[in-house]
Amino acid sequence: MQKKILVTGGAGFIGSHIVDTLIQDGYAVVVVDNLSTGNKANLNPKAKFYEIDICDKKVEKIFKIEKPELVCHQAGHINVRYSVENPIFDAKHNIIGSLNILQNCVKYKIQKIVFASSGGALYGEAETIPTPEIYPTQPVSPYGIAKLSVENYLYYYFKIYGLKFTALRYANVYGPRQNSQGEAGVIAIFAEKILKKQQLIINGNGKQTRDFVFVDDVVNANILGLKNNKTGSYNVGTGVETDINQIIQKLVQITGIRIKEKHQSAKIGEQLKSCLSFAKIKKEFGWRPRFNLDKELKKTIKWFRQKYKMTT
Repeated sequence: MQKKILVTGGAGFIGSHIVDTLIQDGYAVVVVDNLSTGNKANLNPKAKFYEIDICDKKVEKIFKIEKPELVCHQAGHINVRYSVENPIFDAKHNIIGSLNILQNCVKYKIQKIVFASSGGALYGEAETIPTPEIYPTQPVSPYGIAKLSVENYLYYYFKIYGLKFTALRYANVYGPRQNSQGEAGVIAIFAEKILKKQQLIINGNGKQTRDFVFVDDVVNANILGLKNNKTGSYNVGTGVETDINQIIQKLVQITGIRIKEKHQSAKIGEQLKSCLSFAKIKKEFGWRPRFNLDKELKKTIKWFRQKYKMTT
């Protein structure tokens, strides 16, 4: 019998790649997505799809009908800047929505849940770079606070109900299918603007650093998390800092298109440095980043060109 997995956010950027790999590996997959940032074009035709918000109480009917054994929870509000402007909206979708999923996981005896958490947003302005999981979690955005809250709830459900979990603290994920509008990935935003020959707006001096991890590496971490019995939180990053100015230079070099840049004031709550240690997940899961930034940026640009049918 095929194992059945429920993937929330399975029409989104990361979720849809996970779904593709799970189906390729022989799993039966059920997708829950409200399509707020996801896209039906991303959906694997072999997955069963329900268009519904994770906050909706009717989600329970899906658990009851489909009887999944595992849950991969990728859905949620992902815009850090908007969370600063509207923390109540963020909490509703990232905390209350997740609790709705967790309550059903317990009620319908899910074997394990893998949760898409956040690396940089949880550690705040860390003094230790690359930052390990043992570093104090001091989020400086409502988005980071919500992700940490869900991790604490996961621990509660594990201790009280025995629900096994793996929380994956993502670095800055990039790659094909990223939504430059809804998911606010800097690589996706800049790639689109450069290809459309639009001005680039850079917050601050552009020297803020991030840890850019390719989506296929993130997928591999999720698959390992679903297959592994270990419970806990794990960073998913490369351990390499790259600043925003460097990303622009790389994208300009790949596309051959030079665009005017405009610097504006740094955004409130935006971190200056973010880079994750992957030592723990390497030791316990055997995971490590396998994809090169320069090579995968070319693949990402190729996807955006095809999306906008550009030949430049």
